[in-house]
Formats: sequence, structure tokens, C-alpha cells
Amino acid sequence: MVRRHRKRSKRYLGSRSWGAGNIKHRRGKGSKGGKGYAGSNKQKWTWIVRYEPDHFGRHGFVPPQSRDIKEINLWEINKMIIEGKFKKEESGKFAVELPGYKVLGCGKLEFPAFVKASAFSKSAVGKIKSFGGDAKVE
Repeated sequence: MVRRHRKRSKRYLGSRSWGAGNIKHRRGKGSKGGKGYAGSNKQKWTWIVRYEPDHFGRHGFVPPQSRDIKEINLWEINKMIIEGKFKKEESGKFAVELPGYKVLGCGKLEFPAFVKASAFSKSAVGKIKSFGGDAKVE
């Protein structure tokens, strides 16, 4: 096969070292002081101080701590009362205790109930009280 052009070398132009000093220099990442941010806390410290002063340290968004609170809707509580999972008190109200739950106002409660939970939404409190019940935060 005929070669139409000569493959050009992409090495240095001009003299043998072309401003690089000894021929051994500029060979690998070792002559650069490491790859990437290697040595940024040692030999490249002045570069970091000048061009990236905020590189070290904690900055920006810190995610909130996760909470182990589960949600439950009023229709689910109503379903559990119908299934007989909660007992009726002498006052005629059902005693519903839900530790670690937040009660949400989706659905409706058909029975008067004394609900004790970790948190309540505004609509859930309104619906519980409209049926003659009471909501108490643990």
C-alpha cells in the first residue's frame, strides 16, 4: 500500500529540549508533581491558595437529618377501626395510638376517636375534631 503522506511527530518543535531542560524532563506525571489534585496540600499549595481558595473545607448544602416518621391517612385509621384493631373506651370513643406516625387528612373518619400520634396535619386535626374526637401529639 502506498503511503500518501508522512506521519508527523507530535513531539516538541525546534531544539532537542525546546525549553524543557534535560531530555528526561516532561516525560510522565511525575515531572508535573502528580496527576490531578495530587500534592494540592503539599507542593501545589500555592496554586490552590491562588486559584481555588475554597477547595478545602466544608461548603454548600448540608442535607437535613432523616427522620423515621411514617405517614398514615384518616381513611386507613377508619379501616382499622372497622376491622376491630382498636378498642372502644367507656366514653364511646376509640383509643387510637400510633407512635412514630404522622396522621394526614386524606379520607374521613366515621367514628369519634382519641388519636395519639407523633404529628398531625391541619386538615387531619379538623376532621378528627368534627367527628367528636380529639388529637394529641406524643
